[in-house]
Amino acid sequence: MEQYEKKGYLNSEFKLFHLTDQESHEIEYHYHDFDKITIFIKGTVNYMVEGKSYELKPYDIVLVKHNDIHRLSVDASTVYERIIVYISPGFMNAYKTDSYDLSFCFQRAVKEHSNVLRIPSLEKSSLFKAILRLEKSFLDDGYAAELYRQVLFLEFMIHLNRAAAKNHLEFIDTDNCNAKIVQILQYINEHLDGNLAIDALARHFYISKYHMMRQFKQETGYTIGNYITQKRLLLAKELILSGVPGTQACFDCGYHDYSTFSRAYRGLFGESCRETQTLS
Repeated sequence: MEQYEKKGYLNSEFKLFHLTDQESHEIEYHYHDFDKITIFIKGTVNYMVEGKSYELKPYDIVLVKHNDIHRLSVDASTVYERIIVYISPGFMNAYKTDSYDLSFCFQRAVKEHSNVLRIPSLEKSSLFKAILRLEKSFLDDGYAAELYRQVLFLEFMIHLNRAAAKNHLEFIDTDNCNAKIVQILQYINEHLDGNLAIDALARHFYISKYHMMRQFKQETGYTIGNYITQKRLLLAKELILSGVPGTQACFDCGYHDYSTFSRAYRGLFGESCRETQTLS
């Protein structure tokens, strides 16, 4: 079975990379188990997230939450520069209260059906200054350096969430997408515990199932069945890591037979549900 590849590993609460290169990138669809923020500085890049496509402009902020299927295409004729931040969802959850949630920017992106935040004159803003201070702090090995980095990270996230909360117009529309396939993708992700049979999806969206399957493959590179399977298993792992028993996670992510679920789970993650539980 075709699978989306997991890329990148995060062994700390957050990481920051400031990268500059000039080479062609055709990165296939993949996912991460951490949240990712990319501040695009320069280059010619097309970013695709869950069926939506964006032609980036300098200082766009790309928000990709954990388990989002995404890919990018980079034109080698120009220098590609970006700042990337990897964030553990658990680390942000540790600071969640009734009054604020550091993952708000990712939630707002979902609500606005857009993964790109475009802020006028970002390079002159307090938000951009905050990310530069955070970047510089990784060279600091002075007293309480790790704590200082955490403080600067929190400052950056506060500025980012304030920007995301300010005005929905900051989130840009996609440049090119198949609206019907985007609707199907959203429906699948909202109903992973329900009936997602091909015939049921076709009836729900009033579309020929064969046309739907062709369009889905064309837009995402994968079959509907493979996409649903992967998304269900990613949800199951997230549930198990949060403390949900494997048997319950099986049914909560749409499986009706535990042995089938268990085989698929091990096939994707290379470990059993019980082994995953030891990490939670």
